Amino acid sequence: MKLHHGLHLAYCTNVHRGESWRETFHSLQTHALAVRDQVCAQKPFAIGLRLSENAAMDLSDPATLLEFQRWLGKNACYVFTINGFPYGNFHGTRVKENVYRPDWTSPERVAYTNLLFDLLAQLVPPGVEGSVSTLPGSFKEFHPNTEALQAIRRNLWRTVEHIAHVSRQSGRTLHLGLEPEPLCLLETSGETIHFFDHLRAEHPNDDRLAAHLGVNYDTCHFAVEFEEAHHALPALVNHGIKISKLHLSSALKVSPTPAAHDALRKFSDEVYLHQVVTRDAAGHRTIYRDLPEALNYQLSTNDSQLAPEWRVHFHVPLHAPAAPPFQNTNDHLLGAFDWLAANPHLCSHLEMETYTWEVLPPELKTQSVVDQLAQEYAWTLTQLTARGLA
Repeated sequence: MKLHHGLHLAYCTNVHRGESWRETFHSLQTHALAVRDQVCAQKPFAIGLRLSENAAMDLSDPATLLEFQRWLGKNACYVFTINGFPYGNFHGTRVKENVYRPDWTSPERVAYTNLLFDLLAQLVPPGVEGSVSTLPGSFKEFHPNTEALQAIRRNLWRTVEHIAHVSRQSGRTLHLGLEPEPLCLLETSGETIHFFDHLRAEHPNDDRLAAHLGVNYDTCHFAVEFEEAHHALPALVNHGIKISKLHLSSALKVSPTPAAHDALRKFSDEVYLHQVVTRDAAGHRTIYRDLPEALNYQLSTNDSQLAPEWRVHFHVPLHAPAAPPFQNTNDHLLGAFDWLAANPHLCSHLEMETYTWEVLPPELKTQSVVDQLAQEYAWTLTQLTARGLA
């Protein structure tokens, strides 16, 4: 939806199943329109579109694309952003580290992302910027050598060139956002700045980098890393890095007590990777690849040796109050809103991304997914309105 200062807000449709375009379109007709009816029935409704590679190929058929464009117009909907992070299946099966495959060393990732921009240029309304979010290069354990890093930068630049070409041809302003995430090639603001410094050194004085490549700032991911929004966002911007999109999301925060240990087991699933970052009193961080590893470590460790706070990469509903023994990282999200209120011209794309509906513990699924999304809109709009953004 359209907010003040030219901002746009949507929820990411990766919360719904759909790997083919037929399945994706069905979820839009079934769920997205139902959310629209609760949230802004009389106003244009923005869709944060998630397209798998298969769905994107299906939608690239001219007749199919025209049908979708007409559907958007008929239903007062519009697309301003696409989630291009998960290439393939994202629900109902083991995803885990496969969500990072193919990564940016591969031509498949380049072709897929370029196709998304070809589609987005034909979907985004005139006068509205278009963004695509993507994985931050790769998962660290996949490529421990510098040759892979060079391939990643080379392939990203190929896509920057493509985005620049599509932008010129379409008259649209388009950009790609790398999404830092724990244990990925880029996981902190410092690593992200270092990576962009390398790109600038390889392409000096080329303004296409600043115009078409930036960061999709996921508030859950940065909070899990124990970063603060009022430090990380200015650091990125001060280094000339575009904030392509703000992903509005919240992580689990907990002290590792026996009660918390038992409660955390409910959040351990066989679908998604839930990295855990702990920080001790001296500020030293430890990162676990997945929640079961952190829980097993706790069982084998004396309480006196455990870090006092754990943060878990599990996207929990924005509107749901934290129930003991848990807390959430909404403070980081609110800090990002405060930054945006002071700098509304620095990022116009906001997307709520609580994709974990199917694997939430039962006590967090007391409503339908449509009603939950409507509640997330209500919570988010209240916070934005308090800051003069909506």
